[in-house]
Amino acid sequence: MEMREKAQVMNAEEIRRALLRIAHEILEQNHKHIEELVFVGVKSRGDFIAHRIAENLERIEEIEVDVGAIDVTLYRDDINLHETQIQVSNTELPFDITGRWVILVDEVLYTGRTVRAAMDALMDFGRPAAIQLATLIDRGHRELPIAADYVGKNVPTSRREFVRVRLAEEGGVDSATIYEREGE
Repeated sequence: MEMREKAQVMNAEEIRRALLRIAHEILEQNHKHIEELVFVGVKSRGDFIAHRIAENLERIEEIEVDVGAIDVTLYRDDINLHETQIQVSNTELPFDITGRWVILVDEVLYTGRTVRAAMDALMDFGRPAAIQLATLIDRGHRELPIAADYVGKNVPTSRREFVRVRLAEEGGVDSATIYEREGE
């Protein structure tokens, strides 16, 4: 299926500012339990964004923040295990999440299925005091009752469009672009 670039919705500076704003919002909402805060990014890209938000928070508050990454591949309910070649990467949670305030981070929030899978995966590692959700882009079209606590940008899309986030950590330049499936 052919994809056509439709519009860039965020450039590197807009992404930087959005992640700094999210760090401030997280601090404002969690100032009472800042010492119990941990970030867990959903692989891949959510983990890079989690590190960036945590680094912003560390600069603002002069504290260290634990950051981990979780692979939700095997927890997804929308992957047919018999027809798809599954690529599983490592979950990296070098800290206990039990009793901690987890900020779950993903780059794009769409149907909510990835977030549901991430919460299921987290519960296999412990019982957090709370889970909050941060996303760079919320594009709508939820299939599950999931909402982000912190959003970099709301980007209305149609179902035949998708949002691709590119990050410097992957060897490129930070950007978020809408693509459209052609021929639908």
